[in-house]
Amino acid sequence: EYWEPTGGAISANERKLVNGYAKFLAAYGGNESALLDAAEQYLEQIANRRVTNGISLCKSFDAYRAWVTVEAGHYDAIQLPDGTLRKHPRSIAFSSMDEVEFQQLYKSALDVLWRWILSRTFRTQREAENAAAQLMSFAGGWR
Repeated sequence: EYWEPTGGAISANERKLVNGYAKFLAAYGGNESALLDAAEQYLEQIANRRVTNGISLCKSFDAYRAWVTVEAGHYDAIQLPDGTLRKHPRSIAFSSMDEVEFQQLYKSALDVLWRWILSRTFRTQREAENAAAQLMSFAGGWR
């Protein structure tokens, strides 16, 4: 049984943008169904390339932790003066969240790590979780 995490290598905003563009083109005389199929194939190629290439190595643990935290959905969206939104990672300190929130963050972070890194090394979710538990016991725990 192969474990497929939630989320993915394509964000919801990217999918919305590409599908919106396909619908825009269809409004000018294209076949909407064919364009949406092409958009989905394009997104699949990009997702596969991202998973195959993996993430670039982070030289900073803090930058890496922030990336995982944001990708796991544990962030605050901050609107900048130019109107753009920046995702700022929330604290991962156990004292800043209850047990339920921590478990959700842990599961989401494991999904991110599985998608980008662990799926190349481990065959199942259980193997990845066991390795994470061992690492946490060596490091004194993530919390």
